[in-house]
Amino acid sequence: MTKDDSPIEEFLPGMRCGVLLPVPLGQVYDYKVADDMTVRAGDFVRVSFGPRKLVGVVWGPGAGEIEDQKLKAIVEKLPALPMTALMRRFIAWLANYTLSSLGAVLKMAMSVPDALESPKGVKVYRVAAEMPDLRLTPARERVLAVLKNGPPLSASDAALEAACTPAVVTGLAKAGALEEVSQIQEPQWQNPDPTLDGPSLSGDQHAAATDLVAKTKSGGFAAVLLDGVPGSGKTEVYFEAVAEALKHGQQVLVLLPEIALSSQWLGRFEKRFGAPPAQWHSELGVKERRETWRAVADGRAQVVVGARSALFLPFKDLALIVVDEEHDPAFKQEEGVIYNARDMAVVRAHLGEIPICLVSATPSLETAVNASSGKYGLLHLPQRHGGAVLPALDLIDMRREKLPATRWLSPSLIDALTETFQAGEQAMLFLNRRGYAPLTLCRTCGFRLKCPNCSAWLVEHRVRGRLQCHHCGHIDRMPQQCPECHAEHSFHACGPGVERVAEEAINAFPDARVALASSDTLTGPRAAQDLVARIERHDVDLIIGTQIVAKGYHFPMLTLVGVVDGDLGLAGGDLRAAERTYQLLYQVAGRAGRGQHPGRVLVQTFQPDHPVMQAMKSGVRDQFINAEIKAREELYMPPFGRLVALIVSGKVEAAVEAQAVSLARMAPGYDGIEVLGPAPAPLALLRGRYRRRLLMKLRPGIVPQPIIQEWLARLGVAKRREKGVRIQIDVDPQSFL
Repeated sequence: MTKDDSPIEEFLPGMRCGVLLPVPLGQVYDYKVADDMTVRAGDFVRVSFGPRKLVGVVWGPGAGEIEDQKLKAIVEKLPALPMTALMRRFIAWLANYTLSSLGAVLKMAMSVPDALESPKGVKVYRVAAEMPDLRLTPARERVLAVLKNGPPLSASDAALEAACTPAVVTGLAKAGALEEVSQIQEPQWQNPDPTLDGPSLSGDQHAAATDLVAKTKSGGFAAVLLDGVPGSGKTEVYFEAVAEALKHGQQVLVLLPEIALSSQWLGRFEKRFGAPPAQWHSELGVKERRETWRAVADGRAQVVVGARSALFLPFKDLALIVVDEEHDPAFKQEEGVIYNARDMAVVRAHLGEIPICLVSATPSLETAVNASSGKYGLLHLPQRHGGAVLPALDLIDMRREKLPATRWLSPSLIDALTETFQAGEQAMLFLNRRGYAPLTLCRTCGFRLKCPNCSAWLVEHRVRGRLQCHHCGHIDRMPQQCPECHAEHSFHACGPGVERVAEEAINAFPDARVALASSDTLTGPRAAQDLVARIERHDVDLIIGTQIVAKGYHFPMLTLVGVVDGDLGLAGGDLRAAERTYQLLYQVAGRAGRGQHPGRVLVQTFQPDHPVMQAMKSGVRDQFINAEIKAREELYMPPFGRLVALIVSGKVEAAVEAQAVSLARMAPGYDGIEVLGPAPAPLALLRGRYRRRLLMKLRPGIVPQPIIQEWLARLGVAKRREKGVRIQIDVDPQSFL
């Protein structure tokens, strides 16, 4: 029995079994096994559910609450490989932890319905058992020889082999000389080769790789933080563990926060292993998703690199999980089932008894505390690989620069850019704000252009000639006159986005080749790959981008990074504001000087004395992390206490307010628990729904899930549930919008 096996529950004809359906309901439904089938736990089956027929999973014995004679029979057992016991345990665990319905979590694991059906056969031809009398031309003889001595082929493939037209093949079939059959052809996957030599490793890299390889080889759960400065070669270290899993024919999952922008990573992987990995992200087409899902399920796809949803793929023999850039907030799903893919990856590894490697140059505080306490192993790479040194960093005090209202690049930064371009090197300007300007207002009356569906300003995107809400996607054109005072052409852009910075940079350096890099310009893997290739060829002198450019890129000729607004993430009172700002600035600074040329980083700030800025200037990362840890510990904030957010939303504001007040009045009053709110969310209107938030703060050792379940149950008993109002639970919130 393997580590994933458990006693198989088999259900014979006429027996009752429970079927879980991918609908947002918490219960398992009883069905009867049809007379012509036998099913086991994990089988995918089609059943009648009201007027619809749905595909679900046999989950176990039925509850027995419905009389036998009223049970509906299972309509069909699907040919897909059964869902493993491990995946079923993972789904149940995640649903319980996030307080989500089992069906909603199951839906994420059944994201490719077509993959569960029998694959469509391809029409191929073979020589008939009895050859009819017919005139044989040289072309016909060649076709018969090809098919007699080889496997069945399609008309086009047979014609290609026989050097004739497909009409010759179909003519032989009509004459009875060939049989037409349907053949299932699963695509062949080129598997990575673990025996290829990788690059030579430094002493620190070799020690870290040896540790990871040993854990992968021995199996068993182990969580390890691979902590290394930017450019220290963390990827090459965990590639050694990937190679170890491949040597034993096992599978590996690598999670990346921005899979659509991972072209350099994919190139490094293919160079190391001689073949690309399977990819899993939202840009894949229906056919690619179906083929990848099936290849993962039957073990043909050995390495998968993907976004957070790849965690729910049906791995046959998963031996290692890697979470690269583990600190990245993109691993948190904020809609539907709210979960953190990094944390759930640790759970997936624990349930499967396999190692997991969390990788970062700026670990999250939660991971740093787990590593320092010994809960996670720690592997540290303190030096850049190949003799490169970390860039020098200077702060530009913008209070002294006194720039005009329409300028955003200081003279110090302009001078540094000039020196960089004269030296034939590349530079990057970083501003984590998309579009041209974050706010557009009327000069005459002060009216601000606002999203009709959200509590957010419309962002001007001048390149595309439109205004856009970055929360719901609403798009408008710039009005010719103000809706409030009717003044014509009175709208004025306030503040900079990357497009406005690009405009200023082009005016200052008209001969520089400038490239914009944001989610508006890099809309998928192909666009990102094209940009990376242009930068590597040195067809670009200046990259201007958002946080997309902060992650993992290696450009040897990039020697200057200028941060246009270092203070941007510090406002708003978010618990993680300082931590995230530091992580983002540290990561983007790490893009400079990764080759033979030394790097330099300039950060424009109005708060040079802020702890984040001082930590950046000193380069002492651990001092900043330790100060943040101490502050959190004193306040019992995560990771030393727990937070749970309750978001009340609906289309009628009065009903939302009433529901939030009722929820607050019935809040649990146990020792060690504090409930804050209700209060309007910072985005009090989002996608047409009004929102109120409550925040539960728990002292260490208190488990929130049963307390919240009891709280919501009391609300239901008291009949205080407002119609049309939704209550979402966010355990361990990362965002407070």
